[in-house]
Amino acid sequence: MKTVLNLTVLFFVTLSLQSCNLLSAAGFSSHGQPIKEVKAGLTSTPANSIANVDHSQWDKLLKKYVNNEGLVDYKGFKSDNAKLDAYLKMLSEQNPSNHWSVQELLAYYINLYNAATVKLIVENYPVKSIKDIDGPWTKGRVAVGNNKLSLGGIENGILRKMNEPRIHFAINCASISCPKLLDEAYTAAKINEQLERVTIAFINSAENDISANNPRLSSIFDWYQKDFKENGKQDVIGYINQYSKTKINRGVALTYKNYDWNLNEQK
Repeated sequence: MKTVLNLTVLFFVTLSLQSCNLLSAAGFSSHGQPIKEVKAGLTSTPANSIANVDHSQWDKLLKKYVNNEGLVDYKGFKSDNAKLDAYLKMLSEQNPSNHWSVQELLAYYINLYNAATVKLIVENYPVKSIKDIDGPWTKGRVAVGNNKLSLGGIENGILRKMNEPRIHFAINCASISCPKLLDEAYTAAKINEQLERVTIAFINSAENDISANNPRLSSIFDWYQKDFKENGKQDVIGYINQYSKTKINRGVALTYKNYDWNLNEQK
């Protein structure tokens, strides 16, 4: 009996280690990057941080190549590739630390994700979908100091652990069904207002068909449903109702729309 128990324990330990290795191989590791949780009531401020990163290079590129609909001129970005590379190089050299404020870290990682995604498309342009690229979210492509982070690592290993579900409406996966790419850089001085704006815009957009009794939601609310809470408990309906013009009745069944992975390119 003891031998069987020991073998069972060994099996589950081995399975656990394999799972961890698979997760690491899938590229979702944070590589030890600093992570801070957002406490109740995020405020916008550049204060209380040892660093204040200048995102103006990225802001200029976004204003130039992203329109009001959040569609992207990837040809334009390609022609300005040197400036995009310079911005990503600057971010790589910043060395984020726990001495940074939560506002600075949020703005840094969101901008890093979005700029690196644009860079990925530019490197493979022309392309019909980000999913046509090999390992778009799992390969270590994004330099931060001596680390190479994956897009999945930034999203799942860092941003989702910061206890701020509005990040799901700020990061852009270069696809039609994604939340729109904001045509300005995120900054610590405006982070709360920016996150609030993109959340309201996405929830009330055509990506969700919200009604009281038959809501059809973006698959984002299915994939990341445990992130959306009200009063500390998972509650997708409660979360959406905070922002939606139309309120969803409690207890109704949620269905989810097909995700359009075609490139979010200006025509």
